[in-house]
Amino acid sequence: MNTSQLSEFIKSNAKKIGFFDCGISKAQRLEEDEARMEAWLKKGMHGTMSYLEKNKSKRYDPVKLVEGAKSVITVLYNYFPDQKLPEKDSYRISKYACGKDYHFVVKKKLALLLSAIEDEIGEREARLFVDSAPVLDRAWARESGLGFIGKNTMLINRKGGSFFFIGHIICDLELAYDETNYKNYCGTCTKCIDACPTQAIEAFRVDARKCISYLTIENRDEIPEKYQDNFNNWIFGCDICQDVCPWNKFAKPHHEPLFNPSDNLINMEKNNWEQLEKPVFNSLFRHSAVQRTGFKGLKRNIKFVSEKS
Repeated sequence: MNTSQLSEFIKSNAKKIGFFDCGISKAQRLEEDEARMEAWLKKGMHGTMSYLEKNKSKRYDPVKLVEGAKSVITVLYNYFPDQKLPEKDSYRISKYACGKDYHFVVKKKLALLLSAIEDEIGEREARLFVDSAPVLDRAWARESGLGFIGKNTMLINRKGGSFFFIGHIICDLELAYDETNYKNYCGTCTKCIDACPTQAIEAFRVDARKCISYLTIENRDEIPEKYQDNFNNWIFGCDICQDVCPWNKFAKPHHEPLFNPSDNLINMEKNNWEQLEKPVFNSLFRHSAVQRTGFKGLKRNIKFVSEKS
């Protein structure tokens, strides 16, 4: 197969495996994204996420992650739910965390895609990435023609919105590269900026220190009292800036059973959350992204929100 045929083979197999979309870009240093991120870090907007200050050469240059890398194959995997958790008399968890941990689900499917490639052309120098290494996920999705970066800094696909997990195969294959469209399609819309209850968003930049997702997940300290009135019952993550985005009118429910919430999670009410014990936490969130904040962190978040409620 020539590069074009192989690229089409990869994209076709990605669709068969269940990915919403697949794009391919040339493995090269992302200099403009590096400049933007360095400016963001310099302002301290990453809060206590000190890991973002490490492995910088790898973060901006995929060749430092995979020796001889020539291509970045990027995929989108839909997580927009058909069944949402009840909000009446309950607390709120971000949509992406209601089922099994996406790291494992998406990486397993990426492994199937790499296996299909290697079955066709032989073993390659390649690595799989799903939000677990120094990779600029949204930038590579943009480079691969899969969408644009919105004012809320999310990757927005014009056919499906923004409720996607992003995964990559960085490899030594030379492929046909998709055209990158740097045009932004937010226009004059400021719904995400206006809707953010903690004013964490300015156009194309998010101050993590004010973001509910950061404060309930990555933050290990107490949540600042000044946000007591602004959490709107969120105890893990926040979907507000995506929920109000007009592009998400194109979002369609996913077809991944592992992302569906359990009956026990659906039936949780405020009093259940407030009396949450560790065995119940372990049962609810075994192999879940909620493990990122842990039992102690989730109890902190529940206490913070319940005191306002």
